[in-house]
Amino acid sequence: MHTEDTEEFLLPRSRLANERLHALVPGGAHTYAKGDDQYPENLAPVISHGRGAHVWDIDGNRYIEYGSGLRSVSLGHAHPRVIEAVRRELDRGSNFVRPSIVEVEAAERFLATVPTAEMVKFAKNGSDATTAAVRLARAATGRPRVAICADHPFFSVDDWFIGTTPMSAGVPAATNELTVAFPYGDLAATEELLTRYQDEVACLILEPATHTEPPPGYLAGLREQADRHGCVLIFDEMITGFRWSEAGAQGLYGVVPDLSTFGKALGNGFAVSALAGRRDLMELGGLRHSGDRVFLLSTTHGAETHSLAAAMAVLTTYVEEGVTARLHALGERLAAGVRDAAAGMGVGDHIVVRGRASNLVFATLDENRQPSQQYRTLFLRRLLAGGVLAPSFVVSSALGDADIDHTVDVVAQACAVYRKALDAADPTAWLAGRPVKPVFRRLA
Repeated sequence: MHTEDTEEFLLPRSRLANERLHALVPGGAHTYAKGDDQYPENLAPVISHGRGAHVWDIDGNRYIEYGSGLRSVSLGHAHPRVIEAVRRELDRGSNFVRPSIVEVEAAERFLATVPTAEMVKFAKNGSDATTAAVRLARAATGRPRVAICADHPFFSVDDWFIGTTPMSAGVPAATNELTVAFPYGDLAATEELLTRYQDEVACLILEPATHTEPPPGYLAGLREQADRHGCVLIFDEMITGFRWSEAGAQGLYGVVPDLSTFGKALGNGFAVSALAGRRDLMELGGLRHSGDRVFLLSTTHGAETHSLAAAMAVLTTYVEEGVTARLHALGERLAAGVRDAAAGMGVGDHIVVRGRASNLVFATLDENRQPSQQYRTLFLRRLLAGGVLAPSFVVSSALGDADIDHTVDVVAQACAVYRKALDAADPTAWLAGRPVKPVFRRLA
C-alpha cells in the first residue's frame, strides 16, 4: 500500500448503515445504481441530507454532488420554489377518490412546455411510462415486437427490456424473443431490421441523444422509416427532457416522435413521470373512442397533488430562469477544467469527459486505453476523499463557480495518483479493496 498517496478517509457510520441496509433491503439500496457495489469498498457514504448542490453523509462529511438523484435533481436539493409549491399542496390533501384540479393544471403546463405533444398522462416512475408506451404501440399496430436501441443502457424494469440484459433471471425466453435491437446512428441497420421483421415491429424506442450528438439527419431518418414501415417512434426523454431544452431533445432537434416519455428532472426529486404524444394514439387509453380499450396507465399515486405541483414549479423555473442554458454553461466550465487538469497530469487520454455539457459522464481508461473498473475505483476514492461525490459529472443548476473550481482541484489531485498507477501499470496498490462493479452483471 502506498500510504503516502492515501488519505485516512473512513466512513464508520456509513459502513454500519450499509450493513443494516443489506440486512433489510435486497441490494442494500432501492435503486441498483445507488448500490454500494458502485463505490469503492467501505467508501459508500449514506446520506443524511442535502441542500443545493451539496449533501452531507451520516459521518458528518460534506460533498459537492453530481448526478443528483440519478439525474433527477437538476435544480439542486430543496429548491425553494419547488418546496413552496409542494408544501402548499400538502396542506390541501394529496390524493382523492376523483381527479384534483391540479391534474388538469399540470397537464396544461406540461403541454405548453412540450408543445410537440398533444396529450399527457402522469405516473410515478420512468418504467411505468416506457412500458405504457410500448403497450400502446403494440395495441395501435397489432404487432408483437419491440425494437430497442442497443446502445442505450436502460429503458424499463419490465420484462420486455430487462430480459435483454445480463440480469434476465426470471424473464421467460418467449418474452425475450419479442424484443429486437438496432444500433444508434445507423439507419441502414435499422432498415435491415424492419425489413427482416416486416409488419412485426410495433415500435422503435430510443433515447434521441446520449453521450454523443445524433448524426446529421439521423432522427429525421428514423421518423421516415417508422412512417414507411408503419411502426410507432418513441423517444425516451427521461434524461434529455429539460436538460437538452425545455421541450426535450425533440424540441432541440425538431423531430417529433409519436410518443415520448419524461421523468427525472420533471419533479426535481419528487416522484413524477409522464407519457406524452399524439392524440389519436393516447386516446386509445381513454374513453372517447369505439375500439378496444388499452390499459394505458392507472396508478394509485400517479396524480399525487404535491408531485404534480413540483412538476409545475420545475417547468416554470426552467422556462423563466433559463435553467437549461445554465446547466450547459456549468457543464462546459467543468468539462474544460477536468480536461485541463487531466492533461496537466499526463492522463488526458485516460480520464475522458464525454457527453453534452448538461449531461457529462467520464470514462476511466487503463494503460491500453480500455475502460477499467479498477481505475474508476482509484479515481472515485480520490474524489470522495476530496469531498466530491461524482458517479458522473452531471451538473445541477445549484452549483456555483467555487464548487466547480474545487472539483477541478480535487480532480487534479486524483489525476496525480492516476498517473502513478499508470506508470506502475497496476492500480491495485491504490484500491484498498475490491473494484467497483457494473450494474448489469449476471452474478452478484
